[in-house]
Amino acid sequence: MSLPENRRNIPDAERLIFALDVPDIDRARGLIRQLGEHVRFYKLGLEFFLSGHYFELADELKQAGKRVFADLKLFDIPPTVGRATAQLARRDVDFLTVHGNDGMLAEAVANRGEMGILAVTALTSLDQGDLDDLGFQCDVESLVLSRARRAFEIGCTGVISSGLEVPALRREVDDRLVAVCPGIRPVANRDEQKRTLSAHDAFAAGADYIVVGRPIRDAADPTAAAAGIQEEIASYFS
Repeated sequence: MSLPENRRNIPDAERLIFALDVPDIDRARGLIRQLGEHVRFYKLGLEFFLSGHYFELADELKQAGKRVFADLKLFDIPPTVGRATAQLARRDVDFLTVHGNDGMLAEAVANRGEMGILAVTALTSLDQGDLDDLGFQCDVESLVLSRARRAFEIGCTGVISSGLEVPALRREVDDRLVAVCPGIRPVANRDEQKRTLSAHDAFAAGADYIVVGRPIRDAADPTAAAAGIQEEIASYFS
């Protein structure tokens, strides 16, 4: 079965999103220079948001022809989420995450402009034990599917999901929904990320984008690490 146009037309080199989780702009700029053309899509999260240089760097990345994913996981009363989304939409950001209920997602969608809204389903640092602790009376996959269905019906561009749940998303929600998958690890994982996959396995499951941070940032040679992942992506889609 052929892919829907919105998923088929993603350039292979943009399928890798690098999580630029660093505390200051000097280190961020250094990594961007070092990675060069091996990374064309950057995720800017909460750590860098508090550096005081978030929008400055976002503008620099856009001017350099890169794409920007604002991973801010907005969660507030719906009107506040809507106004915050409208503010960010003026910055030419490509993706924004919202981690909330239907009202919050609806306000984000209504104010997104050209920006894609990604609904967070279940953080990849959570497993079934964590959901039990939080009071959810369902398994991880059921929670992901429930949130993904609502996000699609509301008009979100896609979802943030572990690659482990993507086959069910494709089977039971809608193939037009863009799947952005964090928790990508090249080997058996030992940090707090619990629901992880390799890049190849994530794309085989139906992912559209993968988010990779520490395996590139903390590598002995970040450039070689990013290049290796890009080669893996190119090989999978060739």
